[in-house]
Amino acid sequence: MTEPAPSAPAEPEPPTAVADELVTTRHQLQTPDGPLAYTARAGSVVLWEDHVEDGVSKGRRPRAHVGVTVYTADDADPTTRPVTFAFNGGPGSSSVWLHMGLLGPRRVLMGDAGALETPPYAVADNPESLLAVSDLVFIDPVSTGRSRVVEGQKARDFHGFTADLESVGEIIRQWVSAEGRWLSPKFLAGESYGTTRAAALAAHLQGEYGMYLNGLLLISTVLDFGVLNFERGNDRAVALYLPFYAATAHYHGRHGDRPLAEVLAEAEQYAAREYPYVLARGSRLEAGERARAVATVARLTGLSEDYVDRADLRIEHWRYFGELRRDEGLTVGRLDSRFTGPAASAIAEQMDADPSMDAILGPYAAAYQHYLHHDLGVRLDTPFRVFGKGVIEQWSYREFENSPVVVTDRLARAMRQNPHLAVHVAYGYYDGATPYSCAEDSIAHLRVPEELRANIEHRYYEAGHMMYVHEESRVRQSADLADFVRRRSHR
Repeated sequence: MTEPAPSAPAEPEPPTAVADELVTTRHQLQTPDGPLAYTARAGSVVLWEDHVEDGVSKGRRPRAHVGVTVYTADDADPTTRPVTFAFNGGPGSSSVWLHMGLLGPRRVLMGDAGALETPPYAVADNPESLLAVSDLVFIDPVSTGRSRVVEGQKARDFHGFTADLESVGEIIRQWVSAEGRWLSPKFLAGESYGTTRAAALAAHLQGEYGMYLNGLLLISTVLDFGVLNFERGNDRAVALYLPFYAATAHYHGRHGDRPLAEVLAEAEQYAAREYPYVLARGSRLEAGERARAVATVARLTGLSEDYVDRADLRIEHWRYFGELRRDEGLTVGRLDSRFTGPAASAIAEQMDADPSMDAILGPYAAAYQHYLHHDLGVRLDTPFRVFGKGVIEQWSYREFENSPVVVTDRLARAMRQNPHLAVHVAYGYYDGATPYSCAEDSIAHLRVPEELRANIEHRYYEAGHMMYVHEESRVRQSADLADFVRRRSHR
């Protein structure tokens, strides 16, 4: 009997091809200047990297599928048409907020503080979209939205300050190169931690690739985390938060019929001069000085003198949200202090949840996923994550070990390197996450020549962190951003 010939060893399965997965659709938007025909491309693009082992190049390899939504005006000249790259913050947030709240051609209808719409919400055209003056590229950093690492990669490798800059920067470089947009006016739009990213990314793109930018759109800005940190006796944060407390107290009726501008002016002056002195004196503060300070801080913040005295004149923000309307069983919002919600406990030291986040999360999550499916033709077989699971808990700031996260030096360097780089800063008076006076302080300490300060502009809104939730602010902010992009495109 003949023995069967040994079978050849099985060939290994070829690796699954990794490629961009984008769905293209065409649309028209009615803007105040007339109809705008545009193309949308939504889905994911592959983030590639040069792979080197022991100094030997192994070629380019894929690392992640990064969720993007791209809007480009039809029949536009790419050398004159601006492009804006937009992302939110967290860290660990998708770009859904700027996309569906302010910049994109469609937006969510959710109502506002005290007048919220009921589920399942709705989506409508956004005639004020920035698309009227700029192409738009919305980016979901790895682990957010629909962005995922490829097989064999670790998501955690992307969850850090430098890794995030490099990955988002590479997505921008890849897109600009693939689309032939090196001569287009280019802008970065970031919100919250997205402003931290945008400021550092400007220096990264300019220094690493020679990609000089026209402008940064910084919305609800944080460039120095030290001004937000109340720990270890950081009285700087205590003083800088005072104008936000005063604005919030005014909104909730603690300042009678005084105009908001008058209240803010008093709080800003006290926070800039007398308050830091009072805090710095510690136990050396005379009894009369202390009594006057307690009365002033209590009046401005809307809290009782007894509470301010027991807090040693140092009002911590998490406690403030739960304290202002504690006697009514309510807590005020952190992202937007115009919002209120029932406190879980009348004796809790601080809020158990942010009522402003509770109000906006559902409408944005539902509206975007409906829009993605029905308008953009993208079918998801994995969860869309408004916030990446565990990202903020894993986030590494090892570059800033034993010091606050600060990017003012990087922004200043980018402005000195590129004296045409313009910066638009948008503030919400009722933003308790990145208060306007904290951001103002960071901007004031940028180390740039006086002539470059003319490149910085400031806009203020009677709204919160996502100031576009407030309809009047949304319309005005949309016009402000469009005007900035037009002026700074130099075309």
